[in-house]
Amino acid sequence: MTEWHIITSEYPPQMGGVSDYTHLLASALAAAGDSVHVWCPVGSGDPSPARGVAVHRELGRFTPRDFRRASKKLGEFSAPRRMLVQWVPHGYGYWSMNLHFCNWLWSRATFHHDRVEIMVHEPFLAFGHGSFKQTAAAAVHRVMSAVLLRAAYHVWVAIPAWEVCLRPYALGRRVSFAWLPVPSNVPEVVDSNGVALARAAYAPPQGFLIGHFGTYGRLIGELLMALVAGLLRRNPAGAVLLLGRGSVPQRDELLRQHPNLARQVHATGALAAADLSRHLSACDVLIQPYPDGVSSRRGSVMAGLSHGLPIVTTVGHLTEGLWAESGAVALAPAGDVATLARLTERLLRDKTERNRLSAAAKALYEQRFDLGHTVAALRAADGYGLQRALPAMRRAVS
Repeated sequence: MTEWHIITSEYPPQMGGVSDYTHLLASALAAAGDSVHVWCPVGSGDPSPARGVAVHRELGRFTPRDFRRASKKLGEFSAPRRMLVQWVPHGYGYWSMNLHFCNWLWSRATFHHDRVEIMVHEPFLAFGHGSFKQTAAAAVHRVMSAVLLRAAYHVWVAIPAWEVCLRPYALGRRVSFAWLPVPSNVPEVVDSNGVALARAAYAPPQGFLIGHFGTYGRLIGELLMALVAGLLRRNPAGAVLLLGRGSVPQRDELLRQHPNLARQVHATGALAAADLSRHLSACDVLIQPYPDGVSSRRGSVMAGLSHGLPIVTTVGHLTEGLWAESGAVALAPAGDVATLARLTERLLRDKTERNRLSAAAKALYEQRFDLGHTVAALRAADGYGLQRALPAMRRAVS
């Protein structure tokens, strides 16, 4: 049995992709027989307790005082502790520039001999894509990365591109990296009656229902606006269902620009996982455009794959080769709204191809991305056996 200390910037009831991921991972590790401690910020309550998972809110607001309190509590556990850090630089406060946090992890590794492993969901902000403040934050993020890599026993990355980004900041230190794709945060619910009710609420009689699941950042929102307006203008017998946090403001903005589509565009807002699963399953096709391309860090596309949905998405500079090789999704160049629309309309006309994509999506998810693969990889890398396990893990995800 391994004793885990998972460090995270958010945890239920806080909402967010990292929160959902950490909750599912902690529960799965506990179900596999491990002891799991989640260290997270202050919150208004905790989710339903999972057997084997203890939640510690000692990280408070990620201040130096909070880290001293957490260290005192960590001292109650046997050393060396195995710490698995969920890394997103914007998650730990201080306007995404919390060097105190990185220094605390370095001190845990250096003075307390804890095995610090970093799960990189996002490495750092890019230069040249925003204001002076963003440029300054991007520079600080690179300093934070260097400190983290001094602390790290091992680094897990959501996509292989993050290793390329981060390795220079190891500054010559030998750090092991391995790819650990993000699984779906939305467990599939088998409920045909619930799916039928969701479909009846949004799909036109004898028409089709196109879905999108996400958080509606500006760049993705702009792609959706153009794509949805064109699709529905040419296909008046169809409807679009926007799912997830931010979907209601996105719908409202789309209808502000295209009020004639009011009967065809719907939004659910945030839903409980079971209801989200039912609504996903009610869709004929999922459209998931990403400005940097689909990749294994995108929990939204993983939800579609795990539900066996036909998906139209994009190829960009972060897209791994497996997406084209698997034939499990329909791919358009990033930013190419015309091709996205053409592929979507072709799928809606071709039930045989929808069925093929549905089966291929489900198979790809089960073979490569299911949460069980994440748990198996982490448990195989038991600290002492990590270097022996890495070659097999690399082959498993290549």
